Amino acid sequence: MTSVSAIVHVVDDDASFRTSIGRLLRACGYATETYESAEQLLERLPDDVGPGCILLDVKIPGVSGPELQDRLNALESSLPIIFLTGHADIPTTVQVIKAGAEDLLTKPVAKDRLVQAIERALARGRRMRERHEQLDVLRTLVSHLTPRERQVFERVVRGKMNKEIARELGATERTIKAHRHRVMEKVEAASLAELVLIAERLGVLASGEEPTTASHNRPDGSGAGRNGR
Repeated sequence: MTSVSAIVHVVDDDASFRTSIGRLLRACGYATETYESAEQLLERLPDDVGPGCILLDVKIPGVSGPELQDRLNALESSLPIIFLTGHADIPTTVQVIKAGAEDLLTKPVAKDRLVQAIERALARGRRMRERHEQLDVLRTLVSHLTPRERQVFERVVRGKMNKEIARELGATERTIKAHRHRVMEKVEAASLAELVLIAERLGVLASGEEPTTASHNRPDGSGAGRNGR
């Protein structure tokens, strides 16, 4: 049931709670790290944090639980957060869940419910790390494009035809076709649709930004009919 090498990071200013919850989690097979404040977690948490999740008290002195959540989101942390609170209220619950928390549990929490929440959080964390790793691979591939190939890439994914790109960049259509072919090879895209998806995932093309349809009619992006000639 438990995830090998995953660490549950417990952030709570109550020393007795940290001790008891740490004992419980270790009995369930989890590795644990405990922190008495949000600041302590931020200081001790390594950049390459590895698999795990955070059990975070809502009301802790200094940086509060929701404030820590905001900071970790800004750092693009892949550690899902499970909030713990003595007195849950609807505004706080809505706030932290909308900001991406896995769950908000009320103390004292039943062992089974806690373990279920942790397992969901760990599964979500794995998915997030996989996405981050995939993005790192895509960023590396795109970084191999020359400046001119990058210009072609950015125009192709927006649906511009080869002749239009050639006109904008002061090149021949044949040159643009060659650049386009190298772009597809370097980013390992099997189709224009895949190239567009890569651009969306990397933020080159905003999600929901609709490329024009002309270049989707033919594999070489030349369009069809009179407009593609």
